[in-house]
Amino acid sequence: MKTLHPLAFVLCATFALSSARATTVIPPTFDELVSQAEVIIQGTVTDVKSQWTGEGAQRHIVSYVTVKVEETIKGKAGDSYTLQMLGGTVGEDTMEVSDSPKFAVGDRDILFVVDNGKQFVPLVGIMHGRFHVKQDKQTGADMILADNGDAITNLHAIGKQDEAVSTKANTNAVERPLDVATFKAAIRSKLAAK
Repeated sequence: MKTLHPLAFVLCATFALSSARATTVIPPTFDELVSQAEVIIQGTVTDVKSQWTGEGAQRHIVSYVTVKVEETIKGKAGDSYTLQMLGGTVGEDTMEVSDSPKFAVGDRDILFVVDNGKQFVPLVGIMHGRFHVKQDKQTGADMILADNGDAITNLHAIGKQDEAVSTKANTNAVERPLDVATFKAAIRSKLAAK
């Protein structure tokens, strides 16, 4: 597999980023995730397809990630929802966006979507707008993990890494990951408080 020449990628990324507000990702807080998302869904990835699009210097790879929607928590999504993201692999050509989440068929997620089809990664805070749903082997309950695989134990620590680290460092108790029901209830509570 070959990777696109760095200069070609920079040109494509520059084109895609021209509508972005910033190039640095500041992790959003839980409140910001909920308020900035146009759509919040829980679902399972059923398909990931990548294709070339554009002409000349604006030619780039776009991936379409289709999610079977199990529940729409905010906005309108229908039975399935397709994210349009910059980057992917077509044949031997790969184009990657740094810190962009990598989706695979079978992934179970809660997604905080914004500007789908307009933004190069249509998730609030790029990778911060994706939460994995994984079954806890001890309890059998579905728990919430950040895109990097870290367990979410405290909603107030989302977007505040220093606080999350100091909280773990200053406590002897092992915090349990949040379960999906608690996470979704917190989202609904935040939406109702608007």
